[in-house]
Amino acid sequence: MEVIYEDNHLIAVNKACGEIVQGDKTGDETLIDQVKAYIKKKYNKPGDVFLGSPHRLDRPTSGVVLFARTSKALTRLSEMFKSKDAIKKTYWAVVDVLPENLEDTLEHYLWKDEGKNKSYASETPKPKKGARFCSLSYRHRASLNRYHLLEVDLQTGRHHQIRVQLSKIGCHIKGDLKYGAARSNYDSGIHLHARKMELMHPVRKEPVKIVAKPPKGDAIWDELIKIKELKE
Repeated sequence: MEVIYEDNHLIAVNKACGEIVQGDKTGDETLIDQVKAYIKKKYNKPGDVFLGSPHRLDRPTSGVVLFARTSKALTRLSEMFKSKDAIKKTYWAVVDVLPENLEDTLEHYLWKDEGKNKSYASETPKPKKGARFCSLSYRHRASLNRYHLLEVDLQTGRHHQIRVQLSKIGCHIKGDLKYGAARSNYDSGIHLHARKMELMHPVRKEPVKIVAKPPKGDAIWDELIKIKELKE
């Protein structure tokens, strides 16, 4: 577990592919468990450690996950994540096809099939009962021999939103079999990385920017991170 930001109210980690934020039917150890253990040990805290989770990332996705260390921060962060403009979330997605438009905004109506744990998108308003509007903006940042890096800014936060919207325009995230990738990755993860989160601190009221490096030891991420234009 890699801690990338920490103060009295917040803590952020760089989630690895395959880690889960909150418990599921697998019973695997969660990031919440790991972070609580880290805080308990570092600060020698007796009893239970408070840790709130105002958002999550899909299991195969890597990158920034932000937790609240106080109830005040959790309440305010939860409201901020519901707001369209309070938190800016930037993702990096490695896709197999260069999009026709190198920079664009995608707008769809998205609905989720609970049984398949899969979402679908349509440009038609209200194509299904319960379908919700979703929007993201992307721009092309770099290309390698066979893959292309898109930087994505989310305007809404829907189930598998980036994965399904990019797939809808024919750009499949590397390793994402569920949304059309040709083959899986060796670690069962996908090349979707929560690169950066920018927000006003919920308690201190000062700007916070949290940046997570892509997974190490992956040939594609390693090559991309060498590109000068991508460095922070």
